[in-house]
Amino acid sequence: MAFPTTVNDMITDSVAQVGVKVLGSASTVAMGNLFQATNQALANAAHNATTAVQQTGIAAQAATTMGVAILYSLNAAAVGTATKGVLE
Repeated sequence: MAFPTTVNDMITDSVAQVGVKVLGSASTVAMGNLFQATNQALANAAHNATTAVQQTGIAAQAATTMGVAILYSLNAAAVGTATKGVLE
């Protein structure tokens, strides 16, 4: 100690050691926080991609259902005419 105090030397040494420990582990804590934030962002991106694929599948299924419904609603002559137009 640079000057005498009324505080016990063991207490001041302990406080100094804790301060050094906090400063020493600051970079480790910062990297841990960075890794956690990065992992959370990647997990959100994967979840969003999965949801997008699911929604695309639902839209494709709805379009197929509507297409089949339209085909069933047409009479045979119209289907023949449409098929002939596609094949030519």
